[in-house]
Amino acid sequence: MKRIAIIGSTGSGKSTLAKRLSQALAAPVVELDSLYWLPGWIERDEASFRKLVDAATAPERWIVEGGYSEVRDLVWGRADTIVWINLPFRTTAWQLVRRTWRRNVTGEPCCGGNRESWRLSFSRESILLWLLKSYWRNLRRFPLALNTYGVDRTVIILRSRAQVDAFEWRVANSSPSERPNASRPDKA
Repeated sequence: MKRIAIIGSTGSGKSTLAKRLSQALAAPVVELDSLYWLPGWIERDEASFRKLVDAATAPERWIVEGGYSEVRDLVWGRADTIVWINLPFRTTAWQLVRRTWRRNVTGEPCCGGNRESWRLSFSRESILLWLLKSYWRNLRRFPLALNTYGVDRTVIILRSRAQVDAFEWRVANSSPSERPNASRPDKA
């Protein structure tokens, strides 16, 4: 587990798990949202985005959180482990509502220094609407993509908060040889 890609729908807990695994594994976190979004919520062009992701995934150790299809070949193609946080919709939606509320109240920066706002949260560009548009699409597309990129990698699918917590605990409290791998029951 030197190069870990954490995927899942928006609000599933990718960033939280990445930060916690980073502490346990002493590996840097690469937030794809921070590489993709420019100030003012402007999308970076694909060529520049790919160049940044290429550089961020060149080192020997990293944890990438995010599932942008534009760079899947770079991230998943270089990962040795892919962790899919595949929580039920109601759990993911509740986590996203709480996070959105917190970010709106505190002004906490995200996505390359941008900030969420009440106006944005209830607009056509709302992260809440994005979850509605992307959640079920991810349920269809991720398994297909894992059939391509997951063949020679450890693929771990976490389907509940309890499984996420147990996985995090195992990684933090085990030696490298004891960490989750293809022979574990949480393997896809």
